[in-house]
Amino acid sequence: MNHVFELEGVDYQLWLSRCQQGYRLHLGGEILVPLDFTHQGDGSGILTIADSNEPVRFAIDGDTIHLHIRGRTRVLRYRDPLLAHSLVKKDAGLLVARAPMPGVVVKTSVLPGDQISAGSALMVIESMKLESVIRAPQDGVVDRIHFSEGQSFKHGAVLVTIKEEGH
Repeated sequence: MNHVFELEGVDYQLWLSRCQQGYRLHLGGEILVPLDFTHQGDGSGILTIADSNEPVRFAIDGDTIHLHIRGRTRVLRYRDPLLAHSLVKKDAGLLVARAPMPGVVVKTSVLPGDQISAGSALMVIESMKLESVIRAPQDGVVDRIHFSEGQSFKHGAVLVTIKEEGH
């Protein structure tokens, strides 16, 4: 499972893979430690990191997680991993949706000139037999679709260019 969290203005991309003890935490291509979490109900639980058990308290508000561990409270913001990787400001008034992985366009949901709302589907892509929806990060107008249905693309390729409203 691929996840992106923002902590104190810095994005951290992590990957969790199953193992006998629960999960292994991968950060920056490096396996850090096995970990597991036992939820105890009332906004608390036990986080097992390697062989150490840490009591935690947490509150979740949408994509924001308030986590109290080891005497400190931290605020984490969950970011959609596809959006975190694929949407980049190109220059004033333009956004580009980049391919988060190599693949093929399965379906294009918009045309150049279409008004779009934040969260609306731009296209469906497939990579390693997994379909993912590329969504608009904000309201705007589709400027250009860079790949047609059935065309393949490489990791990082620009899929869609969007003009911000008013530009």
